[in-house]
Amino acid sequence: MHGAGNDFIVLNGIDQDLSAITRDQWKALAHRQFGIGADQILLLEKATRPDADFRYRIFNADGGEVEQCGNGSRCFVRFVRDQGLSTKNPLRVEVAHTILSLKSLPDGQVEVDMGAPIFEHSHIPFNANGLKSIQEFHQMLYALPLDRPAAHDSFVGVLSMGNPHAVQVVVDMDSAPVLEEGPEIERHPAFPKRVNAGYMQVLSRNEIKLRVYERGAGETLACGTGACAAVVSGIRRGLLDSPVKVRTRGGDLQISWDGIVNNIAQPVTMTGPAVSVFEGETTI
Repeated sequence: MHGAGNDFIVLNGIDQDLSAITRDQWKALAHRQFGIGADQILLLEKATRPDADFRYRIFNADGGEVEQCGNGSRCFVRFVRDQGLSTKNPLRVEVAHTILSLKSLPDGQVEVDMGAPIFEHSHIPFNANGLKSIQEFHQMLYALPLDRPAAHDSFVGVLSMGNPHAVQVVVDMDSAPVLEEGPEIERHPAFPKRVNAGYMQVLSRNEIKLRVYERGAGETLACGTGACAAVVSGIRRGLLDSPVKVRTRGGDLQISWDGIVNNIAQPVTMTGPAVSVFEGETTI
């Protein structure tokens, strides 16, 4: 399946026991030459909480398990409906640290309540000790020392959408040093659990272009949580107004966020496509 070009293997772990699959086996499945090929693998399981309909787990292409995947959540809804596992709409789905509300729309798009963004450093997690910082409107930006000399504004806004993001504004998305800088930012010591590196070009107050170097997967054609993080960061920096159209290399996403109301961060809503490519079987 894919959501705006961000592609997934989706496995039914309810009707078969997949608990013994190792990290190396997940990595082999995701390999584009020797396996099926995917940015991430989504594993459907029975819910462990009474307030959820299902649970799903997310494994990156390097075999490591992560907390959240926005484009994957939309594909998850399409998978559940296509497989006849549920007709509920919206679905309540359990991921690592929260419950997501996922709604199928009549036009085939999927709307996801992604929950509220997290700014507290210990919960991202992010260690700002020793980093140069500047205030821009409502957001503090941090300069990440890199081995590669930066030729543009390298100050990043840091937040979590259930997974950590470092978002920077660039003049031109296409020429941004995503592949050169991204791997170093991903593993920067300021981020104990690594980070997704976002590169945002502002086109207008309601439209951006975005590329994301995802931890454990490299650059992907789209990143749902990255789109949410970029829009939240842009609004906090005074650059954007909700809703925002996010143009990725794999397609467009619509992100809405009402900001912080009465000192409480409001949930982010993401709308975008979810497409089934093929079904099959493999032997592990």
